[in-house]
Amino acid sequence: MRVALLAESALPHMNGVTGSVAQVLRHLRREGHETLVIAPHPGGTARGSRKMLPDFTDARTELLRSVPLPSYPDVRVVFARTAYLTRLLRDFAPDVVHLASPFVLGSQGVAAADALRVPSVAIYQTDVIAYAEKYGVVGAAPLVARHVARLHRRATLTLAPSSAAIAQLEALGIDRLRPWGRGVDAERFTPSRRSEAWRRSIAPGEILVGYAGRLAAEKQVEDLRALTDLPGVRLVVIGDGPDRARLQAALPTAVFTGFLDGLELAEALASLDVFVHPGESETFCQTVQEAHASGIPVVATGRGGPVDLVRSSIDGWLYQPGDLRDLRARVADLTGDEAKRRSFGLAAREGVRHRTWEALCRDLVDRYAEARVLRPIDDALLARGITRPELPPTPTAPSAAAPGWRRYVALGDSITEGLCDVSRAPSGQYRGWADRLALMLSSAGPKRGSFRYANLAIRSSRIRDVVSRQLPAALDLRPDLVSVLIGANDLVKQGANPARLSAEVEQVVRTLRATGADVLLATPFLPHRRAARIFARRFARYNSELRRIARETGSLLLDVEALPSVSQLDLWAEDGVHLRSAGHRLLAYRAADVLGIPDAEQLGLLEAALHADESADEDASGPTRPWLTAHALPGCGADCAARPPATGSRPSTPTMSCCRVALAAGRRRPEASSAPPGVLGFGASGCAPARAAFGSPHVSEVLEVPACRDP
Repeated sequence: MRVALLAESALPHMNGVTGSVAQVLRHLRREGHETLVIAPHPGGTARGSRKMLPDFTDARTELLRSVPLPSYPDVRVVFARTAYLTRLLRDFAPDVVHLASPFVLGSQGVAAADALRVPSVAIYQTDVIAYAEKYGVVGAAPLVARHVARLHRRATLTLAPSSAAIAQLEALGIDRLRPWGRGVDAERFTPSRRSEAWRRSIAPGEILVGYAGRLAAEKQVEDLRALTDLPGVRLVVIGDGPDRARLQAALPTAVFTGFLDGLELAEALASLDVFVHPGESETFCQTVQEAHASGIPVVATGRGGPVDLVRSSIDGWLYQPGDLRDLRARVADLTGDEAKRRSFGLAAREGVRHRTWEALCRDLVDRYAEARVLRPIDDALLARGITRPELPPTPTAPSAAAPGWRRYVALGDSITEGLCDVSRAPSGQYRGWADRLALMLSSAGPKRGSFRYANLAIRSSRIRDVVSRQLPAALDLRPDLVSVLIGANDLVKQGANPARLSAEVEQVVRTLRATGADVLLATPFLPHRRAARIFARRFARYNSELRRIARETGSLLLDVEALPSVSQLDLWAEDGVHLRSAGHRLLAYRAADVLGIPDAEQLGLLEAALHADESADEDASGPTRPWLTAHALPGCGADCAARPPATGSRPSTPTMSCCRVALAAGRRRPEASSAPPGVLGFGASGCAPARAAFGSPHVSEVLEVPACRDP
């Protein structure tokens, strides 16, 4: 894999971002991946490939002109043009772009990745919103928050290191969040590096309570003044930064070591008795992990990253944020009890053994792969919703298991009714994705008892029709599985309100879930035509709400919008509004996959191959009139409100019919047999036999449902 890493900071300035980038690069090199690092030039003037970052493992490096941050000159800021970054990335041809703690350079980097349609993975490491607040820039925090939200919503994936960071980003409306912590070098940071000589050089005979990190306003190091007069305790401050002089004046009895790194830092941490971290704006807090790996108990604020790292009364204490009396009491509890310090230290070391950089980097490569799958989904979207689709549906049950639903009801409009699905059907008769799904469910479930199915969908139906007509009828049938695909006819109506419409669907779903039925909720979709873009934002907002509804109600989600293949025009019928048979097969097998029907994906591929000859039977040339004027606009005019659903073949009093399935191994039966009334048949107009060819890697079978009365 070719990975381009854009880092907001680089060596020689060492911080959490630089350190984690170095660890990632080492792992990628060991695994044979090619890398490009784009980072600020430490001198700020040169630009180009330079071999001056030895800890970046000889990666190809592009160092860009930068300027020092006025309040912190060690931090460099790059203002690169997006066009220049695009050229760099195009020349390297990455498979994925890694954005390390993106802000300025990262914002331009994600734009460059988008220009090339390359997936991007943003690593959230720095709470720049809190930094803006700490530094007191009037009005800056809201502006920074909006910038962070735009940047991460644009990235294909965002990885956050802690539950606090994930909650913060969720509050900003950022989707596709994944947890990704930090590893710790347990060979470098180990209790064996404890040095009595180092301790004597700092404060002979005293208990050492220490902090390690940057000396800057956001770290709140001045809070350690609450510890300066603890009896027998010496405060040790490890690190450097713009606030060092001020802190030395505020903490006159503390020992300031200056910047330490590598084995010097490891020795210092292992030689402490208690580690303290007061900063409330940490997204993770790597030094807490390093102290734990060194066998040192930790006292940290109960906010931000430390909440996930410190186990109170096991390997340290969390104190109330801002409560310096509580901070003092927690530290005093440990400084006054050597046995407790020893016990907490042992638990601390044991608790981080599994947090290796190797394991974390393997997980990162998996996230790269996930982003590469998600990127085509994003490219296929006509418009971006509040939330984007996730990965294509995955089975809800192991492939060896079979779902046990025995009473399935389908609700919806003409798509679920089956309009334009004429595969292997007599002229004028239809099948549809729900009917195909029912066939698979009838054969996949337990063999005891009968499988019953009713399709209540009627063409031209809108959400209000599902609420007033289809839902009551469905409840009377006592289903254990209900599919709901509705909303397209509402969303193309003038003045459609996606939030209000989705609220009506939510009530339908909650009503069904209250009966104990499982719900398969499907997102409506549009053909990928330029004219369809006028409705795209409505569909995107509506589908974002459906994803939330599915998540909150425990429903199964058939996210059709997440299927790039559904945009292919050869899946759409001549009218450009309905699916042809190939499209219905796609939906049926995706639904089967979501429901956990064994080998559904493979069966779908097999049936597609068996029906490859149908392209000559179905006109795939597309509509002869402009899609918008011929098909879309007639559905959203003023008469739409007064037009009732079309009269179809569904009865006024629906009943569930029994599926009788005949299996014929290894061949497709050319003609359907007749059967007495009362056996379920598929078709939107009249009754007709239906067949669905499918198989497994070892056997190909054909299911046939004989003719019947309409359900």
